[in-house]
Amino acid sequence: MLTELRIANFAVIDRLTLQFSTGFHVFTGETGAGKSILVDAIALLVGGRATTDVIRAEADEAEVEAAFTLPEDGPLLMRFRSSGVLEPRDTELIIRRVIARSGRNRVYLNGRLTPLHVLEALAGTLLDLHGQHDQQSLLSVSHQLNAVDEFGGLVALRADYTRHHEQWKVRQQTLEEAVRQQHERAQREDYLRYQFRELETAALAPGEEETLLLERQRLAHVKRLRDLGEEAYDRLYGSDASVLKELSVAEDRLAEVTSVDETASEWKALCHDAAVNLQEVTRQLRGYLQGLEQDPERLSAVEDRLHAIQQLKRKHGGSFESVLARAAELRAELSQLGGSQARIAELQELVKGDADEVRALARSLSEARVRAAVRLEARVKKELGSLRMGQTQLQVVVTANPDLSACTATGWDRVEYLLSTNPGEPPLPLAKVASGGELSRVMLALKTVLAERDAVPTLIFDEVDAGVGGAVAEVMGRRLKALGAHHQVFCITHLPQVASKADLHFVVEKAVQQKRTVVRVRRLDGKAREDEIARMLGGLRITQAVRQTAAEMVSDAREER
Repeated sequence: MLTELRIANFAVIDRLTLQFSTGFHVFTGETGAGKSILVDAIALLVGGRATTDVIRAEADEAEVEAAFTLPEDGPLLMRFRSSGVLEPRDTELIIRRVIARSGRNRVYLNGRLTPLHVLEALAGTLLDLHGQHDQQSLLSVSHQLNAVDEFGGLVALRADYTRHHEQWKVRQQTLEEAVRQQHERAQREDYLRYQFRELETAALAPGEEETLLLERQRLAHVKRLRDLGEEAYDRLYGSDASVLKELSVAEDRLAEVTSVDETASEWKALCHDAAVNLQEVTRQLRGYLQGLEQDPERLSAVEDRLHAIQQLKRKHGGSFESVLARAAELRAELSQLGGSQARIAELQELVKGDADEVRALARSLSEARVRAAVRLEARVKKELGSLRMGQTQLQVVVTANPDLSACTATGWDRVEYLLSTNPGEPPLPLAKVASGGELSRVMLALKTVLAERDAVPTLIFDEVDAGVGGAVAEVMGRRLKALGAHHQVFCITHLPQVASKADLHFVVEKAVQQKRTVVRVRRLDGKAREDEIARMLGGLRITQAVRQTAAEMVSDAREER
């Protein structure tokens, strides 16, 4: 609730500080005393438009500051804490707005400089202004829908719907991401398969490159290898003076030496072993020479194979081993790709189930809103009749768009209040057809019906009594008094029937001080309050009977509590 209001250099107000309590507050005073200036100042606290015209003459800045105390377990406190407007342990919100002639206007929330749009976002949550202002929460279509849900007791059903709607949206996003990833995976799989097919077709074997290099070297030098091999073969075995023939003669000589001297037997054995080794060399050399043939086609094939290997090495790491490793990596990654289609099918089934649930809950919510709208219309019509607006017709129109694409976090309905103030006139949106006084009374009727469920803590009514008197004024006072049991209510009034019902009564007065006009606001109690009620009853001539009537009105209102 609004606990304190401080205004400085605003219009004809120089300095003013007011403290408030719970319940029903009224402001009274002569016409032109400055009551509407108070409302204009408060309007700035909920994002009202500010101009330099409101700055008091000879002042550089106008300032409006208010303190709001929020209940510890209330939704507003939790909202402001979660949004960072309030610290975790704060329960008081202090709004300060400064209007400067320089154009450098400022907004402070709990002492911190804050953008104006943050203040505007608070409009309709801390307080409602009903009258010549634009801050009425029930003029907002979204608030009209909320009011129907609260009136109809649909908050739990709507919360259930919202939870399923959020789950559906999240799963939809998950499905869309899975489909996107599958598309990317399919593109990558195509790319990997292209690479793998190239490596798979190449069918490289470990050690193959070294083998091919040796083969290419041999095929490129067949003639020289044959010439050298044949010469070596002749020297070892083929000629009359070959090494093996001479070695055989040497072995025979050593055998003769050994027959005379046993010490030569070891030499003979070594010579024999050398002959055996050389015979093996000649055997292998003969086979080698038999296999040496010029084969240009084979050489070309080897060259092509080595060129292909070189190309793969350039693509995949620069070495033969890196090419083999890449083939293994591609094989492993390709085996892991896949299975996404099964996941997508599973998600599609879940999304379909969520969509069916959202559709069913949206339909149930919509049908319940229609029933609640009918009851709300009837209740408000009855209230309007009591406020001398019996010809006024309020329609609560629930427009459904039964399509999943139209579903939002609140359902597929649009709720709008339409008003016709005169018979035969078509109903139009609430904000477009009502004058200030009419709108205030319509809002009073709505607030009376919604009182126990309305979350806005502070209500301000301006011109609610325009064109009203007698018994209707009495009813209006009682309605405002009743609202004070659920909200903090402020009312600017000219009706003694309304003023007498207040829990707190303030009088607004205009005076000249040091040759300048100033506005003063006093809280009235006891006889001072009775005198003000008497002034409102009797005008210029206040008789004892009028004073007695005023005292009785205050007393009767006190007993009604």
